[in-house]
Amino acid sequence: MGIEKTRHFTYLTLLSAAAILLNLAESIYIGPIFGVVRIGLANIVALMTIKLLGRKEMIIVNVMRVVIGNLLRGLIFGSTFWISSGGVLLSSIALIIMDSLGSSLLFTSVISAIAHSVGQVIIVMLFYRQPLIVTILPYLLLGSIPTGILTGYIAQRVLKHIRPVKLKI
Repeated sequence: MGIEKTRHFTYLTLLSAAAILLNLAESIYIGPIFGVVRIGLANIVALMTIKLLGRKEMIIVNVMRVVIGNLLRGLIFGSTFWISSGGVLLSSIALIIMDSLGSSLLFTSVISAIAHSVGQVIIVMLFYRQPLIVTILPYLLLGSIPTGILTGYIAQRVLKHIRPVKLKI
């Protein structure tokens, strides 16, 4: 393995670990705001990863955070895992689309947070066969705006202090 591939893998591993740690810390110590809205601290790392390493790596970080985060909490393949996966899937798609459009990081973050909420509601509707859960969506979307702004702002601030690491592998 060449030095560039090793460096790339190291950054990918560090970003994955940061996303897992933030995901665990938020689920254990912070919990939902107003009973249903999460801040989405791990999304900061997803935003940073897509800018620093690229789309494929952002997907890897997001998958690692869901799988390992749920595994460490003992919730692998339970309803929490699938709800999380649905949110991360839609959120990742939104990140890729917004990145390809050259959208600002703040706007991208808000759209990603909204997509995450929609993905979770879709999975809950399918998993529990409860179509009326869609009535919670306006509250989740309303909560997605400030949390998306917050995570986007933090990602922006952190990225200003990190030198570019786009690597050729």
